[in-house]
Amino acid sequence: MLTKSMRREDVQPKWYLIDAKDMIVGRLATVIARYIRGKHKPYFTPHVNCGDKIVVINAKDVHLTGSKRKDSKFYWHTGYPGGIKERTMGQILDGRFPERVLEKAVERMIPKGPLGRDVMRNLRVYPGQDHPHEAQKLEILDVASMNTKNKRRSA
Repeated sequence: MLTKSMRREDVQPKWYLIDAKDMIVGRLATVIARYIRGKHKPYFTPHVNCGDKIVVINAKDVHLTGSKRKDSKFYWHTGYPGGIKERTMGQILDGRFPERVLEKAVERMIPKGPLGRDVMRNLRVYPGQDHPHEAQKLEILDVASMNTKNKRRSA
């Protein structure tokens, strides 16, 4: 039996829609990373972008477990002396671009380099319900039903 190695021309990506409302960020990010990388397919090839396209809506309504909302901090430096800055995960979710929390969680699970940048183009994240991808005839990917821990239970 021969092992099939995909080429870029042979890949036919599907389009999926994920509703992130009340989902746990880390668990959702692992599923998204697996789908945009193509690891769920039987013909996965490590050096080719053979993943599917994912559209995520309601990214501002994701949840974090434990005290990550206030304890998880992101640092950056402005380049000036004493220019270290920090922002908590809660500040990012409540801020202007809440979808960046999910984008960065997925980006850190994807290999770095040219292939990783190409794979990240398969992901579209929107903070609200609206998205411009109606023409792609999106299939709904129900991540919440894959595992009971994927969705936050109401208290």
